[in-house]
Amino acid sequence: QVDLVESGGGSVMEGGSLRLSCVASGYSDKRYCMGWFRQAPGKEREGVALLYTGGGTPYYADSVKGRFTISQDDTWNSVWLQMNYLKPEDAATYYCAARRKNCDSASWSIVSDFDSWGQGTQVAVSS
Repeated sequence: QVDLVESGGGSVMEGGSLRLSCVASGYSDKRYCMGWFRQAPGKEREGVALLYTGGGTPYYADSVKGRFTISQDDTWNSVWLQMNYLKPEDAATYYCAARRKNCDSASWSIVSDFDSWGQGTQVAVSS
């Protein structure tokens, strides 16, 4: 497991932007499938955007493609989620997550596959 700390949540108007940050620590091998899930009240946690820190194509939920961009820094310690054109349905608690297993198209968004989670950061979008 790794320690994950998120920041950057907040409240915006519909169409606005936010940038979430996740900083990882407490590991020796920095290659992880790492990224963002979200959970709205009364709904299941869902994958939003993830990448493999060792390289490769990121994965996005269909609902955020073209609006959200996940990226990482050169040290592989931090992952960011740039969220543009936010909609009310994007409002949720956003969680950073990581697992040692590589990201793949079949399992990148399976919640139970991830063993490291941040504390969550709130995103509110008003219309």
